[in-house]
Amino acid sequence: MRLMLLLSSLALLVLVVGYGYSARQAARFARRRRNNGELIDVGGFRMNSVHVPRPATADLPPLVFIHGASGNLLDQLHAFLQPLSGRAEMLFVDRPGLGHSERGGPENDLPDGQARAIATLMEKRGIKKAIIVSHSFGGAIAASFALQHPEKVAGLLFLAPATHPWPGGIDWHYKVTRMPVLGWWFSRVIAPSVGSMLLEKSVTSVFAPNPVPAGYIEDTNPFLALRPTVFRSNATDIANLFDYVTRIAPRYSEINAPTIIITGESDGIVYAHIHSKQLHEAIAGSRLISVRNLGHKPDYAANDLSVAAIEVLAGKARDLDGITKAVETRIAPRQ
Repeated sequence: MRLMLLLSSLALLVLVVGYGYSARQAARFARRRRNNGELIDVGGFRMNSVHVPRPATADLPPLVFIHGASGNLLDQLHAFLQPLSGRAEMLFVDRPGLGHSERGGPENDLPDGQARAIATLMEKRGIKKAIIVSHSFGGAIAASFALQHPEKVAGLLFLAPATHPWPGGIDWHYKVTRMPVLGWWFSRVIAPSVGSMLLEKSVTSVFAPNPVPAGYIEDTNPFLALRPTVFRSNATDIANLFDYVTRIAPRYSEINAPTIIITGESDGIVYAHIHSKQLHEAIAGSRLISVRNLGHKPDYAANDLSVAAIEVLAGKARDLDGITKAVETRIAPRQ
């Protein structure tokens, strides 16, 4: 009896200490970089975004950027703000429950709810129509956006999109995080501390086989995804994605906006032959650009190609084949 009491007390102590440590870690993650965005009510909850007003020198339509899983708006902002500076009105969003955005209601557990929230945010920002640029998980949201709000879409650029059902399943920690009691503890006691130790390795795997840009982690603050509430929102997004895209993928043929899809042949995170290829086959008139030796981050490793694709969607003449070849030469493995 005394042994059981002692073991129970030790277990409780470990949980309390772990919770306290992880809470400090989560607070430290949030302080790593001040939020430079603005929280705007989009119907009962607030979304965070960075809005770049239309410059006098603009030669492109407005651009809306949707980040992927485990990310925040800084990921796309650091990829595209500088190369597109002075050329367009831009809106970089934290998806509901990620970055600094509030989660909102259960409708935001699915891509179509998040798409509606982004549409409302565009209206609040005075953006009537835009080219929607999406990466990875954001691709499912962009596709839903195009189905729900075609009048707001001037074009679609999908970068390594996750849009179709895939074989296998999701990582175990996403399943654990969704559990009512165990998930609450896991996201508060385990995720912040263990996740911070594994973060650099995770980022490396996302970029592979391409190198991680210098200063990427500091600039984009992926630590924000390790905060308990964000961690659980992200886990819910990923856990719900399979059933959602299974249901919605047959409707992609209804999308009629100008569309370009850029994918990496070496993407080990979201397989091109499952997602990008099928998306291209579904959307009439879309263009699929498959890049040799490119991983899951064409927004960085093939940024010049991504910008050129935006220009083509805006009606400009650019040699995408030539730029693709130049990217392949640049990122080819060194002999």
